[in-house]
Amino acid sequence: MKPEPENLLKKHPEMVHSEMRKVISHVQREAGEWNVNTLMIEGCEVPFKYQRKKRYKSLQGQRVNLTYYPAEEQVAGMAFEIMRVVRVRVA
Repeated sequence: MKPEPENLLKKHPEMVHSEMRKVISHVQREAGEWNVNTLMIEGCEVPFKYQRKKRYKSLQGQRVNLTYYPAEEQVAGMAFEIMRVVRVRVA
């Protein structure tokens, strides 16, 4: 049986999987009933965003495996590149 990320990548070719990436910043903020988490990854200038119902333990300094989609977010009429995280696991 193949690991889960390989199955996801096979079904969704636009998805990207990265392993052993170091988190240099992890910020959590409330947005309604959800907590929006933003990760900054070493060597990458684009934020990685995902949502959780509850606060998550800090991932700063940890190595993580990420599965994500490249996306674009509009803020004040300007487009910013972001990565929408589908799956995050501590490596």
